[in-house]
Amino acid sequence: MWQRIQTLYIGIETALIAALFFGPKAVTAAGDEISYISYIPYLILLIIITIFNVLALMAYKQRVFQMRTMAMAAIVTLALQVWLAVDYIALMDTEYVFRFTAIFPLVAIILDVLAIRGIMSDIMVAESVNRLRSSRKHRK
Repeated sequence: MWQRIQTLYIGIETALIAALFFGPKAVTAAGDEISYISYIPYLILLIIITIFNVLALMAYKQRVFQMRTMAMAAIVTLALQVWLAVDYIALMDTEYVFRFTAIFPLVAIILDVLAIRGIMSDIMVAESVNRLRSSRKHRK
């Protein structure tokens, strides 16, 4: 399972998204924290992304399903990152300071794209090997 680099990418991305469940989104000068899970839409998006990532980790033998699952995870993660950017712009004039965890979805999107490329290359290699084997059988 962990023999392919895309599985490592998916595992790192899952860890980054799981860190958002426990980390603060923003803090004030007084020390008050806003967490990601305190806002229900963020919580729903984080749960959906985590489910997609776990499905992709478990479907390492079904490459097409894994690639499609990662594509869906990338789209939902992009939606989360855009929503965070909108919140950042809306709260820019207030006393809230966003934490570094606000860029975790952006890093997760990059890892998604790298994983999708790795899965696609595995699919291409498997198809070319099948074509070579079938052409040998027809020659004999």
